[in-house]
Amino acid sequence: MSLSSGQPRCGRPCAPSGVRSTSRDDVIGKVCLTRDTLAAHPKGFSGWAHLTEVDPDEEVQGEIHLRLEVVPGARACRLRCSVLEARDLAPKDRNGASDPFVRVRYNGRTQETSIVKKSCYPRWNETFEFELEAGATEALCVEAWDWDLVSRNDFLGKVVFNVQRLWAAQQEEGWFRLQPDQSKSRREEGNLGSLQLEVRLQDETVLPSGCYQPLVQLLCREVKLGTQGPVQLIPLIEEMTSTDRRQEVATNLLKLFLGQGLAKEFLDLLFQLELGRTSEANTLFRSNSLASKSMESFLKVAGMRYLHGVLGPIIDRIFEEKKYVELDPSKVEVKDVGCSGLHRPQTEAEVLEQSAQTLRAHLGALLSALCRSVRACPAVIRATFRQLFQRVRERFPSPQHQNVPFIAVTSFLCLRFFSPAIMAPKLFHLRERHADARTSRTLLLLAKAVQNVGNMDTPASRAKEAWMEPLQPTVHQGVAQLKDFITKLVDIEEKEELDLQRALSLQAPPVKEGPLFIHRTKGKGPLMSSSFKKLYFSLTTEALSFAKTPSSKKCAFIKLANIRAAEKVEEKSFGSSHVMQVIYMDDAGQSQTAYLQCKCVNELNQWLSALRKVSINNTGLLGSYHPGVFRGDKWSCCHQKDKTDLGCDKTRSQVTLQEWNDPLDHDLEAQLIYRHLLGMETALREKHHKLSTDTEAGLVPTGPGEAPEDPLAQLLRVLQDLREAHRGSPAGSAPVEPNRLLELQT
Repeated sequence: MSLSSGQPRCGRPCAPSGVRSTSRDDVIGKVCLTRDTLAAHPKGFSGWAHLTEVDPDEEVQGEIHLRLEVVPGARACRLRCSVLEARDLAPKDRNGASDPFVRVRYNGRTQETSIVKKSCYPRWNETFEFELEAGATEALCVEAWDWDLVSRNDFLGKVVFNVQRLWAAQQEEGWFRLQPDQSKSRREEGNLGSLQLEVRLQDETVLPSGCYQPLVQLLCREVKLGTQGPVQLIPLIEEMTSTDRRQEVATNLLKLFLGQGLAKEFLDLLFQLELGRTSEANTLFRSNSLASKSMESFLKVAGMRYLHGVLGPIIDRIFEEKKYVELDPSKVEVKDVGCSGLHRPQTEAEVLEQSAQTLRAHLGALLSALCRSVRACPAVIRATFRQLFQRVRERFPSPQHQNVPFIAVTSFLCLRFFSPAIMAPKLFHLRERHADARTSRTLLLLAKAVQNVGNMDTPASRAKEAWMEPLQPTVHQGVAQLKDFITKLVDIEEKEELDLQRALSLQAPPVKEGPLFIHRTKGKGPLMSSSFKKLYFSLTTEALSFAKTPSSKKCAFIKLANIRAAEKVEEKSFGSSHVMQVIYMDDAGQSQTAYLQCKCVNELNQWLSALRKVSINNTGLLGSYHPGVFRGDKWSCCHQKDKTDLGCDKTRSQVTLQEWNDPLDHDLEAQLIYRHLLGMETALREKHHKLSTDTEAGLVPTGPGEAPEDPLAQLLRVLQDLREAHRGSPAGSAPVEPNRLLELQT
């Protein structure tokens, strides 16, 4: 990854020098983290990484297709190197392409291919031969270069081959990734500054679903039995999971049970366990217990669309207004608020009053939107809050605790869901960018007000910050509104819950939506011109459709089942680095391509990821494509004249982003849970040994009849079986693919 000054632009992290435009970003430096570095930090790399100098000879990308042969000659064997083609080379010229040629070096001799102008996907099909001496140790070096008429040629990458290995193999052909030239001495690290990063790589091999069924069934049976089970596996997992891993494990368990239709039962079990060990009502769900973490994850997984519907318009308004808001007299800066209509600076009192009015308006709008949202709240969330409300009321039935069930609900809904989303809307996908300092302060004050409402306006919450007093009337009124809302929210019967779930399942919510620019071509021949027209696109699990505005009637554009590929387009094709192409079959069975332009590189990657995910199971997905356009009589990328040519670059249908609205991957969640349990296997065995010893000594009652089945012993056997399955895939199973997740936070 590289750090640039100015606005972010499209470019590959490994090739900052490949981005070209009339006014280019200036690259400050880069940070490189190898796979070995990430593997050495299983919990993730977190810290400051030194920026290093960007050397053009190290910033390479792409692959080259070579065929190498050892052929017999009259006097000695000869080494034959066929340079066939290359793909995805770094664009080194200002036109967004390169003028590549290949230089082949062996045993003091150098030979070069012809130059292919303006292409990052050249085809040469040229062959070179070298005399091969027996026992020769020199390597064969194949280098790709960008030819320049005036300045020196730019290095594009190289591949080095061991000739002895080639001699033994006699022939080798394939695509080889171009490697950088790292022979130069480096500038001392630290001179260019540092970048703070949090990076984590998860490399998991996910087995076929059947391998995880015993583990899933064992955990599901425990949840169904609830607190009546013999040996509690869930409490054991909580007890043996460190605090820093608890959120991750809670999320994995929650997603697993959500996929099994047991999220409500799982959370209810955790509620009972938490209530059983809580004696003081004011400490309920205040710790980082498995119940608290699981409920947080549950709301984020099941309630994100609901959150967007309630909070979205209010957050957008705050960002658009950019008003200066401050209630703390010690922090008021009169100079930041401008002047009144009389062209005099506002007084501190005026600033405080205007700020209070603004916050009261935002808080009132939020509470009104919340109260109107009962029917919009997902049925599974309502049913879970009903269980929570009832369990807490049963545990604290006295009149002095009449607000405790309401506070239990708001501790999650307001304090752990709405308030964090208000303070950091980007992290909850409400905004594309973080707020500036002024907007952040407004959001923080609004979040504090929501917390006071969620705490039911207790004296303790009021005493913390006395300067919040101007909001007190709205907060007091909000408490009554919130209690009425919760009463209606938890008033849901099982039949109504099923009806709401059925109704929601019939609706196909958009996977991705927003404005895009569609390419239009006008005229024919040399007078042909092109432009992009702005339309509002919506991607569902059925089709990609568009309309003139978000509220206009949508027209079906591309049926989902007809999509064959979704890929990037070369920058030089349209003079923009944010264009993608959707290749699809029309109703007549003909291949068509739609070119769509996004507003930024992040939006481009999000659309590509969404399109690839919804079409991943389509039949007839393409393995190759053209990253350019067919203009005139040839493809702009590889210069081939056959319009039906298969393509000069490979498709990347498996390369996607991890998004909050991704469908659940049950097998991946089961694998992650297995991996966590494997890390505590020794502690589980010690616990099982202790329980077995206590049972034999009569310290643990077993009841009449046969001894109850031991879930912990079953769990240990399941872990052993999964370990064996990972060592060698079961006979007859499909090849197992690794699942790699890379998390990056700057």
